[in-house]
Amino acid sequence: MARATTKYVRISPRKARLVADLIRGQRVEDADLQLHYSNTKAGPLLKKTLDSAVANAENNDDLNRDNLKVLEVYVNEGPMLKRARPKNKGGSHQILKRMSHFTIVVGE
Repeated sequence: MARATTKYVRISPRKARLVADLIRGQRVEDADLQLHYSNTKAGPLLKKTLDSAVANAENNDDLNRDNLKVLEVYVNEGPMLKRARPKNKGGSHQILKRMSHFTIVVGE
């Protein structure tokens, strides 16, 4: 079992979780294709984390890529960048630019 974590990714966790749900429990080959052809911003970002987890499994645990399966995928909330937008009568409205932390665990 090997894991990879990517932190401080500038995408909201809600949007990234939609893509993470697609690959949970799949074989690594299928998950890789799913992320490659995913038409979202989260697709390539999660693919990079998946490739890192697979490389960790091959390198550290001597596991074969063909037998690997995505055991866990979770997207946690990171810190938020707080910005302001002007509103009427001199007021302002807060904008939260959200970040995510990705964790992918692969194993046989």
